[in-house]
Amino acid sequence: MKILLVYPHYPATFWSFRYAMKFINRKASFPPLGLLTVAAMLPESWEKRLIDMNVTSLTAEDLSWADYVFISAMSIQRQSAHDVIEQCRRLEVKTVAGGPLFTSCPEDFPAVDHLVLGEAEISLPLFLADLGRAVPRRIYSAEGWAQLQETPVPLWDLVKMKDYAAMNIQYGRGCPFDCEFCDITALFGRKPRSKGPAQLVAELESLYVRGWHGAVFFVDDNFIGDKARLKREVLPLIIDWMAERDYPFYFYTEASIDLADDPQLLELMVRAGFEEVFIGIETPHEGGLVECGKVQNKNRDLLASVKRIQQTGLQVHGGFIVGFDSDPATIFERQIGFIQESGIVTAMVGVLSALRGTKLYQRLEHEGRLLKASSGDNTAIDLNFIPRMRPEVLIAGYQRILTTIYAPKLYYQRVINLFREYQPRPQGRYRLQPGYIGAFFKSILLMGVLGKERRHYWKLICWSLCKKPRLFPLAITYAVYGYHFRKVTEQIMVNGMFNDQVAWEKTVK
Repeated sequence: MKILLVYPHYPATFWSFRYAMKFINRKASFPPLGLLTVAAMLPESWEKRLIDMNVTSLTAEDLSWADYVFISAMSIQRQSAHDVIEQCRRLEVKTVAGGPLFTSCPEDFPAVDHLVLGEAEISLPLFLADLGRAVPRRIYSAEGWAQLQETPVPLWDLVKMKDYAAMNIQYGRGCPFDCEFCDITALFGRKPRSKGPAQLVAELESLYVRGWHGAVFFVDDNFIGDKARLKREVLPLIIDWMAERDYPFYFYTEASIDLADDPQLLELMVRAGFEEVFIGIETPHEGGLVECGKVQNKNRDLLASVKRIQQTGLQVHGGFIVGFDSDPATIFERQIGFIQESGIVTAMVGVLSALRGTKLYQRLEHEGRLLKASSGDNTAIDLNFIPRMRPEVLIAGYQRILTTIYAPKLYYQRVINLFREYQPRPQGRYRLQPGYIGAFFKSILLMGVLGKERRHYWKLICWSLCKKPRLFPLAITYAVYGYHFRKVTEQIMVNGMFNDQVAWEKTVK
């Protein structure tokens, strides 16, 4: 059996870091972890190839080689996934599709031959068993949640690691919180499930023995869902493993803001090699937090919590949302002020979007306010519901946030604000990451010589060398990120406002 695994194209967004990849001669941020894990679940005797369309093109020859094409995608890859499915249909190659996009809306993909929905550890064996008997059904799903102890090590040999800026692994699934706009609990449940500590270390070892050194992203939607086990078993084992190998990796992940309440957990994460954490701040407006059920963010000083995490040794990246029903007219200035004062350099601000499977989607559907399916790109100007705020005010305010926080003056000042608070880990020795020297010289040319931001660029360079020389490589990294964020912001401004405003006007008429 010949299996081609295809990961559809991911459009240029804030998190694609597409414009930043050019500085370090990488093609994509991460390899497709889900497909690599699925590949490891397939019979060893089968021939397997993987095409990541963010790294290389998908050709008719690739498709014609395969007996089956396995596709996995997220919502933002919808259009590319449809294109791949259509190519397969024309060439009469059978398709098998799974992952978040297909699980959330299987009815949108009638051309797919076989839909393997939910967690692959449960549903894929059912499909494979029927395929072995030559009687595969069209749709497979299973009740309950997978036991992650059964999840194999991803089949890393299917990708070229040098194409990617970072590797990624998964420790656990599920989140104890249930925010109205989030589909994680629908996909993975509220009870956190995790791999065993030895199993997790074996995955780290699988990267290490293949020569990987550098960034590793724990893709968990809330890494600290089970704090007790992390502190008792997992992090101490990672600390020992990292020390024995002279700290080959540095980690980053996603977590809830209550991480700030646990000094022991913070210390262990930093000692284990974690340097960055993405946190859903969403809004500094308490009414918005109440509205969306963000209970972990309520009744706390969000700014103090962020600074506590930074001072322990973790850079905080943040997610922010505008468009809640309860948003006041001042929300845009409040978001700008919070982002700037917090020193959250990487601030992903989006307009609220109703994803299928969420409580928000159900509520808006009941209220008759849904307009269309979400694109999955939460940083696009893509209203898919009728907001309480006038749409032109919401769109203009959102644009004002982006153009303000990513304007060179405020952006570079925010990097300095972060550096004043951030205390990097003391253990291990610093290694230049692959492509760093080339990125430095490219940044000098594009930002220090040709760029309109050159005065702010050189101010950051001089400040970091004089005040925090150990953070100089990070200063270059954030300068490159800023270049990417400005490019994406320009793209949003040019492509988003006119098209979505026209669509909105047609809808309300």
